[in-house]
Amino acid sequence: MKVSVILPTYNEKESILLLIREISEILSHELLDYEIVIVDDNSKDGTYQLIVDAFGNDPCIVPILRLNEKGLASAILHGIRNSTGDILVVMDTDFNHPPKLIPLLIKITGYFDIAVGSRYVIGGGMETSRLRYFGSKLFNKFIHYTLGVRTTDNLSGFFAFNKSILDGIRPEAIFYGYGDYFIRFLYVMQKRKKIILEIPVFYEDRKGGLSKTNLKKELVRYSVTVFKIRFGKLKYT
Repeated sequence: MKVSVILPTYNEKESILLLIREISEILSHELLDYEIVIVDDNSKDGTYQLIVDAFGNDPCIVPILRLNEKGLASAILHGIRNSTGDILVVMDTDFNHPPKLIPLLIKITGYFDIAVGSRYVIGGGMETSRLRYFGSKLFNKFIHYTLGVRTTDNLSGFFAFNKSILDGIRPEAIFYGYGDYFIRFLYVMQKRKKIILEIPVFYEDRKGGLSKTNLKKELVRYSVTVFKIRFGKLKYT
């Protein structure tokens, strides 16, 4: 079994080397066959070249530079298509998603189709204001009741899955936009009767760099995504 960890990057020079080293140490300690696939959207801060200079001789580190495309979800899809692992792990690159949980997510895929880190199961949470936390939790309740999904954190973006679950679907119909791709991903997988286990995760503040998320803009995008799914606009096969 081989594991591919997919990291989409854009202007992450302040944290990316530390993250890659930490993931490598964790996976090496677990004696796993692995690769770390970094998909960089031509960062202006030199993220890609920094990775090449630091890990150019490491066969487990696979940096990919995209010149003609941008976007979180499409970068993840590019990583999926250029990965060689049987188990795929997707996570953010700012340390919001704790690397120490990667081995647990991987182990869960031996029994379930998908493992998701959730802020809203017992033991989960996030280092932010109470208003933002409960606003996010409320929006996830809206997704839950509107789409009839069982998952509690439909915007997590920290997950592992067996690559074979993508057989029979058009991934480009799911992996586009920003964090809304994860709403589509979890909805489609539950419609296809895939078994998902959520584990608690606590989001800490990002280490370095600036967040790319415009909350008001993304709230509109996510709401539109939910209603498109609800009214049958998602064609994934």
